[in-house]
Amino acid sequence: MSESAVTLPQQSADAPATVVSAKPVVMPDPGRGTDLHVRVSAPATGTGLPVVVFSHGFGWSMDGYAPLADHWAAQGFVVVQPTHLDSRTLGIPADDPRTPKIWRIRVHDLTRVLDDLDVLEAAVPGLSGRVDRDRVAVAGHSWGAQTASTLLGARVLDADGAPGEDLSDPRVKAGVLFALTGLGDDLTPFAVEHLPFLRPSFAAMTTPALIVAGDSDRSHLSTRGPDWFTDPYVHSPGPKSLLTLFGAEHSLGGIPGHEVAETTDESPARVALIQRLSTAYLRSALTADDTAWKAAATALEEDPEPLGRLRSK
Repeated sequence: MSESAVTLPQQSADAPATVVSAKPVVMPDPGRGTDLHVRVSAPATGTGLPVVVFSHGFGWSMDGYAPLADHWAAQGFVVVQPTHLDSRTLGIPADDPRTPKIWRIRVHDLTRVLDDLDVLEAAVPGLSGRVDRDRVAVAGHSWGAQTASTLLGARVLDADGAPGEDLSDPRVKAGVLFALTGLGDDLTPFAVEHLPFLRPSFAAMTTPALIVAGDSDRSHLSTRGPDWFTDPYVHSPGPKSLLTLFGAEHSLGGIPGHEVAETTDESPARVALIQRLSTAYLRSALTADDTAWKAAATALEEDPEPLGRLRSK
């Protein structure tokens, strides 16, 4: 286990806290075939801390997405990052018998984290007794957004178009979904053949969520353009908000990390906007009468040169 402490540059009106992080927290899971490794980050001080469980995109791990995880932790959240079986750090081959089930095992990883928050809390020095278990959100990017969305009520359609198992979790009060793929009616032939789980129904995704999409995000998995990534907003019942980022591609300016190979649209300003708005959304979604989201939305609306636009329902 490693422990680190960093002080981040100020990103909001509130001064960022010093962050402590523990990794790997190893959670034995014989049925999974590989122990679940988790990173937990939290502010060094404060009590009643809300929780954000973050699901990484394809190939990533608990060590990715520092622009989000470190920022949220510095702003007062306990951020939990499991490493899913598709992570490049595990090197599981494509012909592994678990491969067709990884989408479902990913969901299990998130619920396992929620089941064992006490273990994760105890793993970070000084964190015990400071976590508010009643204020929990999930977040994710790309495949991770699909994983997180199932806990909000999204369901995967079977071969006959019927909704599959309800995997929603009442412990989750809100979500932030980055570059979440859209409906399965518009998949390319490759995606239809190899990724049958990319057939979501958002009709029962009733938990509040902020959906973030890039207006230049074109996926090789879909026959549609960037509007495919707005489907989770369009086809889910409210309350939902949609942040559309101008000029953003799939990495949304660089949320997986700074100067990583997958980021083709690097934009520190865009990432800073995502940090501000996602933090404000999480605060207001998890705290009654909090006005951070309203203020952040107003600031974006009044910006003479906005980097994106917001819609809500």
